[in-house]
Amino acid sequence: MAEITYKPSGVCSRMINVKTEKGIIKKVEFEGGCSGNTQGVSRLVEGMSVDEAIKRLSGIKCGFKETSCPDQLSKALALIKEQKKQKKSE
Repeated sequence: MAEITYKPSGVCSRMINVKTEKGIIKKVEFEGGCSGNTQGVSRLVEGMSVDEAIKRLSGIKCGFKETSCPDQLSKALALIKEQKKQKKSE
């Protein structure tokens, strides 16, 4: 199981906690942010593949901001993938 605590930037949420297993998202918890939206995003992606979630969430903007909580989640998931690649190459 891979776990990450990701500090997002440019959004209202303060922290994103993500757990994955074998390329599938098992749990997502946002600290802060718009509660209803972050809970909704979390529930929608749980059970989804990491790759599919990145594909769907990457690039989403919030109003005039260049990013959003879903976009920041995609960055956290990409970081998990990168860390797994690094561990395999060691």
